[in-house]
Amino acid sequence: MSIAAKLESLGISLPDGPAPAANYVPFVRVGNIVYVSGQISKDAELITGKLGDNMDVAAGAAAAKVCAINLLAQVKAACGGDIEKLVRVIKLTGFVNSTADFTDQPQVINGASDFLVEALGEAGRHSRSAVSAASLPLGVAVEIEGIFEIA
Repeated sequence: MSIAAKLESLGISLPDGPAPAANYVPFVRVGNIVYVSGQISKDAELITGKLGDNMDVAAGAAAAKVCAINLLAQVKAACGGDIEKLVRVIKLTGFVNSTADFTDQPQVINGASDFLVEALGEAGRHSRSAVSAASLPLGVAVEIEGIFEIA
């Protein structure tokens, strides 16, 4: 099944890749590797909150899934609009807006990892880091950057 068909079967329509909010580019392509800048938890609205304070792990994982969808949108843009050129996810680095005593960052970032494997199969399996942040831009709950291989 094509990537686009799988996303459609999951009820996912990739948005246009969000524009950068400052003096950087949304992605950089070096050969067949695409480095995608951090994508925040924003769909129609910002998904804000602090894990361990006013947001639980399930809500954080849902926010991480939104970040993964935004990452794929940027990859699609890097591929000239053809998501089928995505070969694999190489690495994600996830940042979780959380309290000092919150220790479930990996479970939050699982929202992105699980979605990418569901959508892409083996091509979605990746290396990963999941770290705490005292604060994230605009108060969002999650930000994730990624490295991808494309054809």
